[in-house]
Amino acid sequence: MSDLARMLINLFVLYAAARLAGALFERLQQPAVVGELLAGVVVGPHALNLLLRSPALTAFNNLFADLGIVFLLFVVGLQTEPASLWRVGRDALRVSVLGVSVSFGLGYLLMRAWHYPLLPSLFLATALSATSVAITARVLKDMRALGARVANVIVGAAVLDDVIGILVLTVVAAMAAGASVGSNLLLLLLEAGAFVVLTIFLGRPAVHRLAPRMARADAARDPVFALAVTLCFAFSALAEVIGLAAIIGAFFAGIIFAETREAPRLRTSMEPIYELLVPIFFVLMGAQVNLHALGTGTLLGLGLLVAGAAALGKIGGCGLGALPMGRTQALTVGVGMMPRGEVAVVVASVGLGRGIVSPDVYSIIVLMCVLTTIVTPPLLRPLLLARKEEVVEEGPGMEGRP
Repeated sequence: MSDLARMLINLFVLYAAARLAGALFERLQQPAVVGELLAGVVVGPHALNLLLRSPALTAFNNLFADLGIVFLLFVVGLQTEPASLWRVGRDALRVSVLGVSVSFGLGYLLMRAWHYPLLPSLFLATALSATSVAITARVLKDMRALGARVANVIVGAAVLDDVIGILVLTVVAAMAAGASVGSNLLLLLLEAGAFVVLTIFLGRPAVHRLAPRMARADAARDPVFALAVTLCFAFSALAEVIGLAAIIGAFFAGIIFAETREAPRLRTSMEPIYELLVPIFFVLMGAQVNLHALGTGTLLGLGLLVAGAAALGKIGGCGLGALPMGRTQALTVGVGMMPRGEVAVVVASVGLGRGIVSPDVYSIIVLMCVLTTIVTPPLLRPLLLARKEEVVEEGPGMEGRP
């Protein structure tokens, strides 16, 4: 078969598995994302092995997954008004710093207690400090909770976690290479600051002036949609080039359009792209689980301990940071910050590629990512439903208040 035929067969398997599993879990009153992740485990190379494999197909799958996460974060940014995010900025910063600190400390101490060397322990601790905004954002979006105060705190803190995680990775990678930590970290901080300035103080005002004119000039062809997709790609690429994650660029690109008059129509236009790319991303994430690598009791036991430390670090650290919001919301934030994903896998891949992280430790990190990802939606859903009931009892107009 040609490479094109193999790619199309893989897309058929991935998308069919995503939609069937997602629909099944929704009928069971569970988030679709859990079904998509488990479908990935089933069709992946370590279970039924239904996906065709080759270097070209691997590259294609990775590209598709990256596009999925980029558009997911763009949609999240599109539904997150900057003013709302600014109002919870202090809470989000406190949640992020405490969550990263506690998770990093628990991961490091656990690996050292297991007699692992310094650098592998630091890499695993760095992976534990990250948060996957993709998983929680998907649950929040499916439950139409984006925009509530607790959702803004979770999303804001998760984005900050990714930034802090990348900064920590820069420090650990510099230590592993014997390079100067200070110069690398200072450069990345300056680049991140310049990126935020470009987004908020230049990009946002320009789009607010340009979008209405474009919409009036050619409403039939929807030029605002074309502008939004173009800026999504541009900001994602810029973030990746300067050393930040592409998803951070996509998130800020969405924020630029969130308060424009064209935002509601833009959200509707993005929905078909979202429904195509995002489910495939989660199936591919589930397909990374290597069940055979975790076959030994000792390795599996350590993996479960690491996953437990990862969950405890976020529920405890982030929950403590969110405690001024109330106990229920603090628990909601802690659970919402539990899943690890793209940044944690990037950390593990960097360590594996440099020969610092062994295949065993890499498998432990992937297992931790999958377990924290799978358990979060079923735990988060009832907390969000309970919060909605509280809002109804409080009366209209109370959504998002402490």
